[in-house]
Amino acid sequence: MMKEEMISEILNQLMTGELSEYYVKNDDFMEFRQVLVKRKDFKHFRGIGQRGGDVLYQYLKEPRS
Repeated sequence: MMKEEMISEILNQLMTGELSEYYVKNDDFMEFRQVLVKRKDFKHFRGIGQRGGDVLYQYLKEPRS
């Protein structure tokens, strides 16, 4: 199970470009999403669904519509 601080750190690393993408396992998805949707820059994150319910997250310069 992922901690909120850890998730926030990962999201910040995606935002700054330290990480180009981050792979979230299906088991951690709900915790990860709960932290993600609270962020002001939520629309800049793109989640790409993978086989088995995992999600690959990327940070976009332009917010998605």
